[in-house]
Parts: sequence; structure tokens; C-alpha cells
Amino acid sequence: MKRFLFLFAAVMATAGVSAQKHTATPEELKEGFKVLFDGTSMKKWTGNLEGYQMQDDYIYVTAKYGTEGNLYTKKEYSDFVLRFEFCFDIEGVNNGVGIRTPMNVDAAYEGMEIQILDHDAPKYSWLKPHQVHGSVYGIIPAKRIASPKLGEWNTEEIRAEGDHITVTVNGEVILDGNIREACQGHNVAPDGGKNPYTVDGKDHPGLFNKKGHIGFLGHGEGIKIRNVRVKEL
Repeated sequence: MKRFLFLFAAVMATAGVSAQKHTATPEELKEGFKVLFDGTSMKKWTGNLEGYQMQDDYIYVTAKYGTEGNLYTKKEYSDFVLRFEFCFDIEGVNNGVGIRTPMNVDAAYEGMEIQILDHDAPKYSWLKPHQVHGSVYGIIPAKRIASPKLGEWNTEEIRAEGDHITVTVNGEVILDGNIREACQGHNVAPDGGKNPYTVDGKDHPGLFNKKGHIGFLGHGEGIKIRNVRVKEL
């Protein structure tokens, strides 16, 4: 029997078919979480599928920065809880999570971006507080935590409920803030010049989008992503 199962698994692997690797927990399923990536299929995603390739039970990112380097959910979301695991494979890796963003735009401005960044890498010695891992880019700085070790898997949860954004990494809340309050309601400069209400001094016209895609925003090679789940609120 064991030999049969071994041969069956080998045949299925050769055919490109594998069992589900990741799923929501029973508790998450009761709460209404849905799996966006289980390690076996990219069918719920669109965009740069060449720069986000499935390897084993994870997505490996090689996509470079740019509006065509992003991966998006096919479905749009409004309020949600997103959970996933990430692993830095190369020092200085840089990525992000787009929230309520249209496709093929700069999500940091036409939606919002939650930073994914190895911010302790020497190359980022110049980094500003609103750019560290977990920050709402250009809007709300996150609490700076130590960058994970290379090769180490970490958990992250992003909760977007109206204007309230919460980011939790490995069980620690590192950001809990209101995007509208952070910029005093002025995501775009009143006079068309430099925006004095955002911490990066730039306009973020899509900051208050009611809905849009969830995306991973490629900034070069070196991050692994797995076990992606979402719950609509």
C-alpha cells in the first residue's frame, strides 16, 4: 500500500498536480476567511504572473518596481482582514501590499501601500519613518521592529476597516491608525502644490478609495509569500 501511495504521488507530481498545501484554520473558516493562495494555484490572481511564480508551496517574487510589476487579486475588496506569511530571501528586499487600488497604477498614491521591507539592511540607512515595514506609505509610520532574519517565515495581518488600518506582524501590532485623521482629510494639497498634510509631502488621490484590488507590489527579487487568506468585513 505504501509503495502504491508513493508511486501515485510521483505520478501526480509529474503531471503537475499536488495536494493543497495551505488552508484557513477551522476557526478562520468559521469567521468567514477565504483562501487566496494555497500553494497550488494562482487562479485568484492576475497581473504579472511571470514575476510572481509559484514554487513549491509559495510565490517567489522577481518582479521589479513599476505599474506592470504588480500582482493583483481578480476580485475587488472594500473592508477586509488579510493574512499571509512572508520570508525575506535576499538582504534589502522591498515589496508592499496594495489596498483598494486600481490595477496598473502606482498603488502607493492611487490606492494605499503597506510597506514590506527589510528596513535594517545597510542600503536603507537613509530611510524615513513612514517608509519602514508596516507603514501606510507616506501617510502613517509604523512602529519600527527588527527586520526578520533571512529565510525565516513571518506572519502578517492587515485589517482595513473604513479609514482605520491595523497591521500586525508576528502577533505584534505595529500600526493602528486612521488615514483620514493622519492627513486631516487632505489627501490632496488644497492649493495644488506640495501637500503639507501628508508626511511625505505628496498627494495620495486614491487614499480614500472605497474599494479596489489587493496587490503585491514588486520592487525586485527576493521575497516569498504563502498562505494568503482574506475575510471581508
